[in-house]
Parts: sequence; C-alpha cells; structure tokens
Amino acid sequence: MDVYEAVTSRRAVRGFTDRPVPRQTLERVLSAAAWSPSGSNIQPWRAYVLTGTPLAEVKKRAGERLAAGDPWDEPEYEQYPTALKSPYRERRSAFGQQRYGALGIAREDLEARQRAASANWDCFGAPAALFCYIDRGMGSPQWADTGMFLQSVMVLLRAEGLHSCPQMAWAKFHRSVAEVVSPPKELMLFCGMSIGFEDVTAEQPRTDRAPLEETVTFVDGP
Repeated sequence: MDVYEAVTSRRAVRGFTDRPVPRQTLERVLSAAAWSPSGSNIQPWRAYVLTGTPLAEVKKRAGERLAAGDPWDEPEYEQYPTALKSPYRERRSAFGQQRYGALGIAREDLEARQRAASANWDCFGAPAALFCYIDRGMGSPQWADTGMFLQSVMVLLRAEGLHSCPQMAWAKFHRSVAEVVSPPKELMLFCGMSIGFEDVTAEQPRTDRAPLEETVTFVDGP
C-alpha cells in the first residue's frame, strides 16, 4: 500500500472484529510513528496501548458508569468552541446526519443517538486501543504535534491492513482510563483510538470532505 492509498483509505471505523492485533505489529507502527515531527523534537505525546484484560477492564468501568447514569468527568479541555461558526457548524451537522442516518436513527431520537454513541466506550468492539496523553503544561503547538503523531499512527495502521477510530469521547471518562493505566498526574488524556480489523459486514458510511477550493488557496508566482 503506497502512502496515498494509506491516507485516502483511512477513515474512522466504528465496527471491528475480535481478531487480535499482533503485539509486534503495534510496536512496528509506534516505532515508525515516533518519527513524527514536533517543535524542537520535544515529542509531547505519551501513548498507552491496551489489549486483553486491561482493555476489557477499561471498557467494563466505562460501561458500568453508563449503565448507572454517572455524569461524564469534568472536561479538561474544550473539544469544540461553544459557538461553532460557519462552515464548521454545517460540516459537523452533516456528519451527524450521515452517521446516524446510516443507522436509521432520526435526528430527534436522542435516546437512540445516545445508545449509538455509547459504542464509543466499547471501542466499537476493537481488540486494541491507544490512549494518548499530553502534559498539562503544553500549549497549542504541542497539541498540533500530538495530532501529527496520531495521524502517523493511523496511516501506518492502514499500511498494516488495520483500521482505527480516533475518539475524543474517551476524554469524558478520563478517570476510568486513569484507574487502569495510572498515568502521572501531570498528564491529561487527549483521546482514545480504537484499533483492529474492520468488520466489513457493518454499515460504515464514509463522510465527505470539503472541495479543495474551500480549504486551500494557491498563491502562484512566476
């Protein structure tokens, strides 16, 4: 698989088989992703990769909280601006319509939407998950560096025939994850990432992308 195919075939998969992901494959991917760029090479990310019993425990704790109606954890960062302006608001709305429409869930059926969203905390059935942390003292440039690391991970997973789903949703249950991985207090959970082999029988529509002219301006010279 060449790099163009890896990038363009990457998508947020929300249905995985229980086929195990080999440890050596994950090590190979993360060793290569370590070469992602970061300002002054400070490499601000810290990843915890869970499989087997530890991952099952995280899923169990999150599931029990959902079943009990426990409130989400106090947010440690703002996932979206409070007033999301155009065109970003429309893109987010279109994603929701496509995602839940494919599941046959009406816009006004909030209960069904919540049930569908709860699959986040089962990692959509994935047998492996990465939880990405960043030091609380880092600023916006280091968050950007962490995003580049995560993109490298996801593209490299495609090169291995695997899929992934990055999930900020896990930040809502950051205490449950911390109970299992025991991160240093100075680290903040940015997101989780489900990793595994795609369940090709599941309905998984691919979301559209804005046309190039909406996001790119060429300023040509002689």
